[in-house]
Amino acid sequence: MEIVEQLLDISGIGRNRMQLRWVSSAEGPLFADYITQFSDQTKELGPFDLKKFMLPLAAVERTLMSSRIRWLIGITRELTDFENVYHEKLEEEDYKRLLQQATEEEYHKAMIVEVLREGPLSVKEMAEKIRLPVYTISLRLNELERHGQAGLSGYDGGTPKFIGLAA
Repeated sequence: MEIVEQLLDISGIGRNRMQLRWVSSAEGPLFADYITQFSDQTKELGPFDLKKFMLPLAAVERTLMSSRIRWLIGITRELTDFENVYHEKLEEEDYKRLLQQATEEEYHKAMIVEVLREGPLSVKEMAEKIRLPVYTISLRLNELERHGQAGLSGYDGGTPKFIGLAA
């Protein structure tokens, strides 16, 4: 859930549009209170503009499906509770920082893949569409190229244009 909250914040949607509460079937009044609180909270946030957030939502979904994030979540206990062959283990805070960094990087790559579905784009065009620095786009695009998810389409004058590739 922390990853979903982080992704909602990164995407501009905001973590306040989602809540997870555990309530038993015997706690009807508590459930009603939670629903009322959440309804009031979402009313304060205002209507959700789905059209505005189509690209970020697609990138959030792609990030949650990424093998890197799924792998990191799957080995949380191995990384934080047990020693590796070098007798090292990650402190909880170090693991959280690692996961946050990986989540942000995967979200950036997902945004690039999603925006490239529109057709060939230059790094500058991608940066304008997804509001990331050109340097960040270049780094993530390089990773996508190495993994066969993006590639050079051609040139518009001297400007390279990139496309998304089936992965």
